[in-house]
Amino acid sequence: MYENGYNLEPKWKEECGVYGVYSHTEDVSGMTYLGLYALQHRGQESAGIAITDGAWMDVTRGMGLVNEVFRHQVPHMENQCIAIGHVRYSTTGSSLLANTQPLMVNYAGGKIALAHNGNLTNAAEIRHDLEQQGTIFQTSIDSEVFVNLIARSRQETIEDKVIESLKKIKGAYCLTIMTESKLIGARDPQGFRPLCIGKTEEGSYIISSETCGLDVVGAEFIRDVLPGEMVVIDEDGIKSYPFATEEPKASCIFEYIYFARPDSVIDGQSVHDARFMMGRMLARESGCQGDIVISVPDSGTTAATGVAFESGIPFVEGLIKNRYIGRTFIQPTQKKRDTAVKLKLNAIRSVVEGKRVIMVDDSIVRGTTSGKIVKMLRNAGAKEVHMLISSPPIGYPCYYGIDTSVRKELIAATKSVEEIREYIGADTLHFLSIEGLKQSVSAVDPEAMCYACFNSAYPIEDGEKPAGDSKYVFEQRKC
Repeated sequence: MYENGYNLEPKWKEECGVYGVYSHTEDVSGMTYLGLYALQHRGQESAGIAITDGAWMDVTRGMGLVNEVFRHQVPHMENQCIAIGHVRYSTTGSSLLANTQPLMVNYAGGKIALAHNGNLTNAAEIRHDLEQQGTIFQTSIDSEVFVNLIARSRQETIEDKVIESLKKIKGAYCLTIMTESKLIGARDPQGFRPLCIGKTEEGSYIISSETCGLDVVGAEFIRDVLPGEMVVIDEDGIKSYPFATEEPKASCIFEYIYFARPDSVIDGQSVHDARFMMGRMLARESGCQGDIVISVPDSGTTAATGVAFESGIPFVEGLIKNRYIGRTFIQPTQKKRDTAVKLKLNAIRSVVEGKRVIMVDDSIVRGTTSGKIVKMLRNAGAKEVHMLISSPPIGYPCYYGIDTSVRKELIAATKSVEEIREYIGADTLHFLSIEGLKQSVSAVDPEAMCYACFNSAYPIEDGEKPAGDSKYVFEQRKC
């Protein structure tokens, strides 16, 4: 997991978080700061806020967590009326200051700022075409492609410019765009990434990657931005512009398994309820037998409570997480990483000693950290260690806004479940089935979800891989 800037395991990384506020009565930059704080779990590499007063526009960006970037002051402007914000985990482009967002540009039609969550699968192709036409790029992120498409559009209105640009790009994206007078949100036709709309009692409109970003500023949830929809907020209120609503839907199932905060609701499905049900389904499928249920904190906790509820086996806190390890503990060598795992997690001997321990986590990517935790529990006196995973085996990379390993580095791509069990040293190992996973998200259409990381059924028609299979595709470097 990537928590507080700390790389415990090269696990699936959160993509990014986007946020936007339109208000003539409230502190839009302060609200955006709070919103980004609530979305911090979606990206810890960098953060930024762009603001406008209707004439001027400014952006503040930096590397690090939200409270680090804005340690001294939250951006402010007299009579500010719109703000957008971004927290980043890089899926295209290096973790550099130049690649932080929101991006802000001046063009013939005025000024725009943009924040993007996702990954454009045809960005390399579009960027090459634009470069051949003389466009100069300042970053190595795919989001800049979209900014340039808007700037080069010959459509009359900003709404038409954005829609024309949206129809040229493919892949996963949720966008917040700010002009001097409008706040715009857009979600890709498949609906890979979440995006929602809220409103405060004072009449301020909010666009947020998750509903937890609405809760933190006291906004009431209005609705989700629909797949293939653009919404525009200005002094006349909110308007909807469907641009590709007929395409098959493929929302990311991993939002419910791991990425989103448990207190968020995505497309009508409570994330907490989905994870709790995943745990119940795990207990049913595995027939687990043990003395206690524990979780790998915090990602496995909600599912672990579901396992305990269904099985009748008590849930206890068997692993303690040190929540005060910062970015300085990212270590380059294996020996230092091993030490870092011990600094991050520790077993409670009095809880696990002599017990048959059922340990629950959300996923296994490479298996390295899982093996270390199993060994840690055995060293603390656990009699048996049985591992339950609240997702199916991850055998295929994601190309839609999640930074995953290449397939050869995914343990489930090269090893059977029994071989994985032997590798991590557990007594038993059970993964949730895809069918069990589908039954856990009963509030949404389970057939309108993307399961490509489990079954390679990639939903984008033009092939499973984007051009340039590397997050460094625009940097002429290797992973």
